[in-house]
Amino acid sequence: MAIIVRLDRVMADRKISLNSLSEKVGISIVNLSQLKTGKVKGVRFSTLEAICGALGCQPGDLLEYIPGE
Repeated sequence: MAIIVRLDRVMADRKISLNSLSEKVGISIVNLSQLKTGKVKGVRFSTLEAICGALGCQPGDLLEYIPGE
């Protein structure tokens, strides 16, 4: 089972940089970069809410479940 983070795809669709998203959300570039590359073990709902608000998307746009991996 795998949860895939699609933050990079949503950011590309919205044409927003990591620096710009970091400023809008109030999260460090390092933490956003780790989330973007899938190197985190968890994410707070408040962080997810802030990212979705800044990108105008739903949590399901950022996370994808792939069974069996």
